[in-house]
Amino acid sequence: MFSIETSFVFSFNSTRQNMVNKVTVHCTNTSTYKDLPVGTNLIDVLKEFSPNTKYKVLTARVNNKTEPLDYQIYHNKTVTFVDMSEPSGMRTYVRSLCFLLAKAVSEVFPEGQLYIEHPISLGYFCRIINVSTVIDENAIAAIKAKIQEYIDADMKFEGVEEETEQVVKMFRERGFDDKALLLETTGEMYSKYYRLGDSVDYFYGCLAPSTGYISLYDLQLYHDGLLLRIPNRSNPVVLEPMIEQPKMYNVYQEHLEFLNIIGLDNVGDMNKANKEGLMPGVIKVSEAYQEKTIANIAEEIATRSKDGVRVVLISGPSSSGKTTFRMRLEVQLMVNLMKPVGLSLDNYFVDRDHTPLDENGGYDFESLYALDITKFNEDLENLLKGEEVSLPTFNFTTGQREYKGDKLKLDDHSILVIEGIHGLNPDLTIGIPDNQKYRVYVSALTTISLDNHNWIPTTDNRLLRRLIRDYRYRNYSAIDTLSRWQSVRKGEDKWIFPYQENADVMFNSAMMYEFAALRRYAEPILSQVPNNAPEYAEAHRLLKFLKYFNYINDRELPPTSLLREFVGGSSFKY
Repeated sequence: MFSIETSFVFSFNSTRQNMVNKVTVHCTNTSTYKDLPVGTNLIDVLKEFSPNTKYKVLTARVNNKTEPLDYQIYHNKTVTFVDMSEPSGMRTYVRSLCFLLAKAVSEVFPEGQLYIEHPISLGYFCRIINVSTVIDENAIAAIKAKIQEYIDADMKFEGVEEETEQVVKMFRERGFDDKALLLETTGEMYSKYYRLGDSVDYFYGCLAPSTGYISLYDLQLYHDGLLLRIPNRSNPVVLEPMIEQPKMYNVYQEHLEFLNIIGLDNVGDMNKANKEGLMPGVIKVSEAYQEKTIANIAEEIATRSKDGVRVVLISGPSSSGKTTFRMRLEVQLMVNLMKPVGLSLDNYFVDRDHTPLDENGGYDFESLYALDITKFNEDLENLLKGEEVSLPTFNFTTGQREYKGDKLKLDDHSILVIEGIHGLNPDLTIGIPDNQKYRVYVSALTTISLDNHNWIPTTDNRLLRRLIRDYRYRNYSAIDTLSRWQSVRKGEDKWIFPYQENADVMFNSAMMYEFAALRRYAEPILSQVPNNAPEYAEAHRLLKFLKYFNYINDRELPPTSLLREFVGGSSFKY
């Protein structure tokens, strides 16, 4: 028989063993804690806590790091479930949808090859090549029927991690040379890919647990390809509206053709060129291509000036390189015997107590109506009449407009160049006839892809530029920049993107080599974000993304390079 002491020890050890087999999970969505069995996956954790998320949960942040829902917990963790209204949730949804599309295309057109090329019209432009039949409505119906089969079957997206050498071999055997080259050139010992039935694919982020999570999408003919439509980012129970963007489409296609001609379709191609010592030439070609484009724009402005153009309006989202573009354009305008004269919108801010407020009660400096549009148009009209105008200066310390005796008068060769986020909004220059205006939209429209199914979000391009510039020149930390980014994007959605197609010309400021150049600057900044900061998830994602790019030495960048605006060494004064 057990003694009382033995019984106590047995009971204590049993309790201890039970505790050892448990982990404590803190769910921030519900602000509660639970002890769960070791190895519980996030799907079961979600069922335990039942957080009241508004939309479908696609992923979770575990200790501020984004993980798929099949992630298993073996130690105490803090978990935040993420639904489709958050960027990481939507990215997971879209990646999963893309795998379904790729699998369906491979079954409907076994000889075909799918390219998911770039964002457009609030969706993604896709192209199917090497097919003997015309891609028409019947083809789309067949593809969608296959996708629906997968969704109804609720097939599992299975993540598999193996030695990179074996993964590369498998992709090559299946004809996915783009994925093989990407993984081969990144230098990682192990790589994770996904299986869906007998199909395999690679994605640089996590997928949904199964195909049943995909419920809303559309596929339709678009120009000479297809448009993959996705759920609305703020209200994911409806599709994003399809907005025609012919000018944006043409810019993308021009750059894709350029990349194809020089043989740098994907990042694997770029890394290979780097290892072969070809990057100095790549940089020269990329910079020359941009300079030629700027020169062509200047020539068109000069030609249009004969028909009355007197004002150049430059607009674009944050970190698109508008300032360097303006300075390089002014040089080319002078080559065309024109005299560019800058006019700053910042000096036309209304007095601080008249600034409109945002939904949180703070000053909305991004609003068009933070500017004194009436006074701006009055001065602009007088300048174009040949009159001398007293120019205001805005004192950002006092929040008041001041006049310090600055005057401006245009001559016959003068052309006003105005840079600002509202440049394409017709309400900004409502008093100026359209035939006197030339509008330029500038943005980093990234065209090089990781592989044929993994495009690079243009917003990541601009975010990395802004992180570096904010840290080097504005004394902002990575946390400062990352925490503000969604607010910045919200302002762009409201005040910039709706007016893109008003542009007379679009300028793509993205350079094919720039992520390889930005990597050495961005990594130390992002690495400073501590694990306990909410911004860690985004910092970790960007650090993982940057590993795809082999480092390059940026000594080859000319001092007039647009990238110098962010990394330093520019011959322009900002």
